[in-house]
Amino acid sequence: MQYHDAVDHTGNGICLIIEDSQFDQEMMTRVIGRSQGKMRVEVAATLNSARKALEAGEFALILLDNNLPDGIGANFALELAADPKHASIPVIMVSDWPTPFMWEKAASAGVLYVVNKSEFGVRYVEQALRNGVRKRPRLN
Repeated sequence: MQYHDAVDHTGNGICLIIEDSQFDQEMMTRVIGRSQGKMRVEVAATLNSARKALEAGEFALILLDNNLPDGIGANFALELAADPKHASIPVIMVSDWPTPFMWEKAASAGVLYVVNKSEFGVRYVEQALRNGVRKRPRLN
């Protein structure tokens, strides 16, 4: 697990970035820093390490890639939505190539935004944190 400092105007909160590309981890950390100042950032390169991080702490926001070495981010979003301990954490999926199938799973899981990595920026983070909770999941 990697840790980065990034500024939170409220003085609290941790963002979990679930992304295997170091380049994209750094880009997302910079976006959090521009948006939230001192918000702490934890980075997990796999879904397994993300599960461990979620068990060890509380998070204000999750940034989630879709293609990870040990699974699919959209499936993980469904897993989070089904878990009462994590269902209320706002999730933004940040992916290279969002597909219609991924959009549907993300919507079913209550993901707030599905954003192409090249378009991801401060406004998504600020809107997600302002809204405070994830959309109500449409789980069957």
